[in-house]
Amino acid sequence: MVTGSTGQLGNAVVARARAEGWEITGLSRREPDPCDLTDATAVRDRVSAARPDLVVHAAAWTDVDGCEVDPGRARAANVDATRHVAEASAAVGAHLVYVSTDYVYDGTKDGPYVESDEPAPLSVYGRSKLAGERLLGPEATVVRTSWLCGRHGANAARTILRLGAGTGPLRFVDDQVGRPTIAEDLAALLLRLGTDRVAGIVHGSNEGAVTWYQFAREVLELAGHDPDRVEPIRTSDLRPARAAPRPANSVLAPTVLDALGYDRLPHHRESLPGLVADLLAQAG
Repeated sequence: MVTGSTGQLGNAVVARARAEGWEITGLSRREPDPCDLTDATAVRDRVSAARPDLVVHAAAWTDVDGCEVDPGRARAANVDATRHVAEASAAVGAHLVYVSTDYVYDGTKDGPYVESDEPAPLSVYGRSKLAGERLLGPEATVVRTSWLCGRHGANAARTILRLGAGTGPLRFVDDQVGRPTIAEDLAALLLRLGTDRVAGIVHGSNEGAVTWYQFAREVLELAGHDPDRVEPIRTSDLRPARAAPRPANSVLAPTVLDALGYDRLPHHRESLPGLVADLLAQAG
């Protein structure tokens, strides 16, 4: 079962699972049979009827600035819904994989974050996702990821391509660093971790740390646009200013994957050309 099955990551998980021969049930407001994850009874009934072996909880409200100005909705979507999914999964003996975020860290560390580093979220979004983590039992899999970009939904790569189709300079911050993660790569990892019932916190991001400025240049160059149109700015110079603070450093080190003997996700530059090509095709 995949929550958020019509979203950016959920779509990728569903496609990968089907390719691997899984029988899939999707839970989403946009499925033909919609489900509101904030409705405990609806979630319990759907999970009980499907009796899945594995639940990938990819649903979340990821609008960071939206969460900041509407913490009540953030709590409902990212905390209450997670509680309902976790309780329903436990009732049928399903293993739960919960997708979390680099925003649980404050970004002040000098170097990559490892799974044992103490969280200190700066934003409502980060706090809501951390609260979701802490609802889960020790047997659940918690996968913290960063800078997600996929073939469905809104993401930074799609935004860069839209802006790049215009004219004039583009300005992206050069004082936030992280690891872009391609949704299709992450989907494969989520399914493997879930199949193996790996317990605890795991960092799952593609290799290759960049700033948003550097990432924008990479995307534009792949699209055949002039990367020199991108100008670096500081976060403090963004106008209008963002409602939610962002961690300056959200580079995640996959130390648990290394310890388990799993392959790291590939460098984002290996997967980014295919993503950009598909996004361009979608845009016509």
